[in-house]
Amino acid sequence: MKAKPVADQSVLVTGCSSGIGLATAEQLRDRGWKVFPTARKVEDLDMLESNGFPRIQLDVASSTSIEATVDEVLSLNDGKLGALVNNAGFGMPGAIQDLTRDAMRQQFEVNVFGMQELTNRLIPVFRAQGGGRIVNVSSVVGRLALPFMGIYSASKFAVEAISDVQRVELSPDSIAVSLIEPGPIRTRFSTNCAGEGEQALDTEKARFGSAYVKYFEKRRNGGMSEDRFRLPPEAVAEKIRHALESPRPKIRYCVTLPSYLGSWAARLVPAAMIDLLMIGHVKKRFG
Repeated sequence: MKAKPVADQSVLVTGCSSGIGLATAEQLRDRGWKVFPTARKVEDLDMLESNGFPRIQLDVASSTSIEATVDEVLSLNDGKLGALVNNAGFGMPGAIQDLTRDAMRQQFEVNVFGMQELTNRLIPVFRAQGGGRIVNVSSVVGRLALPFMGIYSASKFAVEAISDVQRVELSPDSIAVSLIEPGPIRTRFSTNCAGEGEQALDTEKARFGSAYVKYFEKRRNGGMSEDRFRLPPEAVAEKIRHALESPRPKIRYCVTLPSYLGSWAARLVPAAMIDLLMIGHVKKRFG
């Protein structure tokens, strides 16, 4: 679908402490964009500032923080903004039966509710300018649910649904919405995922407690089967750049081989066959 070019080549990018967010901020700046990258922790803000970026703190789980960030960015850019890249998020591992309500709620607060509250605050700005671009970083597991990453998959399925709906709802206002489905990327995501699981899961009482310990160890030490398919975060940044700059941005962008295969399987492979493949995958990984 043809999209209107952004009137102001400026962009807010969330989750820029490392990985995809940082690579995106750097690549867009190199191409002449005015980039407003955000991070939550002080040390990450220090790093961004030392790299020449404005110091913008954002916790997407906080409505107060979202409001302050929007006000700050618009103040720094004369009330304008050309685009938004929703990259901030995390992965909560664990079988659904082992997760507490608080753990599940936090997954959605960050990956879904915070993302959408920030987006909704910026839509009036885009509309007043006559258009804009929104890029939501999803996942291949937002198309094909992954056992033991079920609540993360659920949050990304929600991101996919929201993006599909808003792509249509915002079309009269010339606001384009694209999804990025990276697959395995060489970032801190896997290590951070292990840390989240260790904090949230009671490995002594959980149904799969002993398996979690080995699982987290593999996530930290590069023992995952998908590791051989990992690409650098710059590969994702390039897809995001295309979604922001192309006169015909795609609805969905796959990045890695597992991402392309997962998208194909979600559309064409029967659910019963996917179940069999997933059961084999779980047995191999967890015993």
